[in-house]
Amino acid sequence: MIPLFAFRDNSCDPRKCTVKRMERAGLVRVFSKVSRIPRNTLLLDPTAEQALSPADRNPRSLSVLDCSWEVLESIPLGIWRRRRALPFLVAANPVNFGRPWRLSSVEAFAAALTILGEREQGEEILTTVPWGIRFLELNEEPLDLYSHARDSREILEVQSLYI
Repeated sequence: MIPLFAFRDNSCDPRKCTVKRMERAGLVRVFSKVSRIPRNTLLLDPTAEQALSPADRNPRSLSVLDCSWEVLESIPLGIWRRRRALPFLVAANPVNFGRPWRLSSVEAFAAALTILGEREQGEEILTTVPWGIRFLELNEEPLDLYSHARDSREILEVQSLYI
C-alpha cells in the first residue's frame, strides 16, 4: 500500500469532494497547509513536464493538490523533486463526465496507482464514490497500455494514440 496524501484548500463543495470521502474512509491523510505534504512524495501535478510512468514505481508516498487552478498557480511546486503529470484520461465524475484531463482527486489517485502497478489500491479508493468503477471502465484500454509502458517517453507515445 502506497501512503496517500492530499492538500485540500476547502474551495470545493464538501458534499462533492472526493478527497473528503477518501479521508472519511481512512484512505488518505489530508493537510490544510501545502507545506505539510512530504518533500519526498511523488506529487501528481498537471503542470509537470514529465509524465507518470511505471518507471516511478514504489514511491514513498503519492500526493495530490485538491485545489482550484488559481490556488495551484500560487503554490511553489519546485519544492517537490518528483512531480509527474498524468497522461490523457477521461473523467467519469458527474461534474466533468467525458472531459479529458478533468479528473477528480480520487480519479487521479486511482489512475496513478493503476499505472504504478497498484490497481487493487486504486480500485479500493474508487469505492468511496458511486461512479468510481465507471472511471476504470471508461479508461480501461489506455490505463492498461500506460501500465505496461517502460517510461515517460513510452507513455507519451501511447497518449498520442488518443489525442
